[in-house]
Amino acid sequence: MTDLVPTTCMRCAVGCGHVQQAPDRGYGLGSVRGDPSHPVNRGLACQRGVSETADPDGEWLTRPLVRKGGELVPTTIESALERAAEGLGTALEDSGSDSVAVLGSGQQTNEAAYALGKLARGGFGTRYYDANTTLCMASAVTAYYDAFGSDAPPPTYDDIPEAETHVVWGANPSAAHPVMFRWIRQSADDDDSELIVVDPVHSETAEVADHHVPLEPGGDLALARAVLARVIETDRVDEAFVDEATVGFDELRDDLPDAAEAAEMAGVSMADVDHLTDALEDPTLLYWGMGINQSVNGTAAAGALIDLCLATGNLRPGSGPFSLTGQANSMGTRVCSSKGSWPGHRPFADPDHRRAVAETWDVPVSRFPDDPGPGPVGIVDAIGDDVEAVYAVATNPVAGMPDTTRVREKLEHAFLVVQDAFRSETVEYADVVLPAATWGESEGTTTNMERTVSRVRAATETPSGVRTDLALIGDLADRIVPDLFDETPEPESVFDEFAALTAGTPADLSGISYDRLEAERAVRWPAPAPDVSAGYRYYEAGDAGDERTTTDDAPADESWSFYTESGRARFSTGEARALPEPTDESYPFTLTTARRPDAYNTGVRTREDEPPTARVSPATAAAIADDLEAPADGHMSDEADEGDEGRQYGRVVSRRASVTVCVETDDAIPDGVVWLPIHHPDVNDLTLPDVDPRSNEPNFKQCAVRLEPPREQDVRAVAEASA
Repeated sequence: MTDLVPTTCMRCAVGCGHVQQAPDRGYGLGSVRGDPSHPVNRGLACQRGVSETADPDGEWLTRPLVRKGGELVPTTIESALERAAEGLGTALEDSGSDSVAVLGSGQQTNEAAYALGKLARGGFGTRYYDANTTLCMASAVTAYYDAFGSDAPPPTYDDIPEAETHVVWGANPSAAHPVMFRWIRQSADDDDSELIVVDPVHSETAEVADHHVPLEPGGDLALARAVLARVIETDRVDEAFVDEATVGFDELRDDLPDAAEAAEMAGVSMADVDHLTDALEDPTLLYWGMGINQSVNGTAAAGALIDLCLATGNLRPGSGPFSLTGQANSMGTRVCSSKGSWPGHRPFADPDHRRAVAETWDVPVSRFPDDPGPGPVGIVDAIGDDVEAVYAVATNPVAGMPDTTRVREKLEHAFLVVQDAFRSETVEYADVVLPAATWGESEGTTTNMERTVSRVRAATETPSGVRTDLALIGDLADRIVPDLFDETPEPESVFDEFAALTAGTPADLSGISYDRLEAERAVRWPAPAPDVSAGYRYYEAGDAGDERTTTDDAPADESWSFYTESGRARFSTGEARALPEPTDESYPFTLTTARRPDAYNTGVRTREDEPPTARVSPATAAAIADDLEAPADGHMSDEADEGDEGRQYGRVVSRRASVTVCVETDDAIPDGVVWLPIHHPDVNDLTLPDVDPRSNEPNFKQCAVRLEPPREQDVRAVAEASA
């Protein structure tokens, strides 16, 4: 019997502790379960996290590959590394720092993300470096900096049971974060509590809510402004908090739209606006997700939600703005990867911080790029111009970026190194493939969405051609930028280096060590000393022993401080931009995308051969009935499952591509909307590459489409795949 090894689940960003065990023979994991001793989840675990850790469906990469004669063929790890270093190094030598682009991931450990940033910024010196976390969280990050001068939510999981109102806006935690959603439901089930969901779709979360506000797709900013206008009209502003702790309220108030007009723009009733206004009077946690962030108005909409918290004084324990993070280590990537800021949220352009990082890395500060770059979409735009070579680590841009037809075309003209655990769609375009270790095979740390750092541990060995992300980054650095790492990078020494570099910053991890994590299992930053683990950010209560025992449930001498020039929180000034692709006669439906409970990111761990399922309302289905067909010759096969009876197929067509889909009628979807899952590799052929101008996050959640009959060859292919 092998040993039980504690670790952290890397499925989503809740950060549940797991206990894993290797099989008696061979590679992989024999069993996985929740860890009762982990302070985040106390033994709770969702089935998805367990099953996708222990038994993923994707095709594992077990041998390095290189392209020869147009085909990927197996080779040795040393040959693959030499070929990768030659291609990347030649581009750097011939065309300079910006000729190489680097794409990272929220699936890496803190140590691997830090090392990759060190290689990209301090080794290559490229501005074309980013991570797939920008595709999901950049708008929230920008809004946090605007409001507080620092990234990350003020609340923690400890605040969930203390809240009386839970507003889930543009997110579906029932599907995406089931363990966290259990805590939210438990709190909302209290007699004095309420769960409100704001979402165009009647999602799994909305299904169990006390109240659902079904706004129009893209109507979030208008609705948030309508609610704030009503907060002011009905004298619900926390004047004492606003006066003491904020700036910019008067300017925002003067620019607010009429509440009724804004509600009409959002497609909601004034009754819904008033319901939200009333709810914000109680201690409220306001959660949001990709429905807010993934928009050309993402930063403005996220800022408007923070404004609601500021205006109503919901910036105390048991309340506040709480962005929900998708990828397991998106938060860690934001702290340590050097993609948008230097480690510890050091400002990218600040000369003093640039010198401090350069001194730690022992590289000339002149090697650093002047700006953090154009974001992932901008990086793709630069391929074929500035960029000649791409190094992609634990990310799948051929499926996960918007307008992926264009991404494929661009990557065909670049020297591409792909480092991954699974044979993703991006692997098929690679010149070199480096197989990487995955969950249960790597050592390091991760950081969950509430800023808690905990250990990731290996329970099993890997095949001889497979190495960890950190080891492979070090191997390439040794060949291209010798001496960037003083020695072969090891997880603990790398953690110590970046934790020390965060000392004195807003995201201070300098009081965290592997020894401390061994003893305490998990520590929340900021942790500037070995005996400090942070709670609610920016807030101080006069009587630390009893934070809610005075008049109006607030201590008399509470105070706030923020990482802004004034030391106060800032109200936002974002204005709505027109949606980049409204519907018209040729494309009369709105496409939106979201998560399914049983699928993983771009599907590499939950691969399926069937076309994606397009969910539409009964009215929409009736309008397109003549354009749909059964799988083959208009009839289901005799072997079809009972659940497949009546399945119909069509094509979703945007201005960029068309995708064959199975059409499913669902009352949860509003009329005129086509819902597709983010996990299928075909879906992002349809989506727009337009981005939020501040955050560079793409407008995934809205584009114009139509539905057409499937092509005969597509129907035949579906029937063959289903047989």
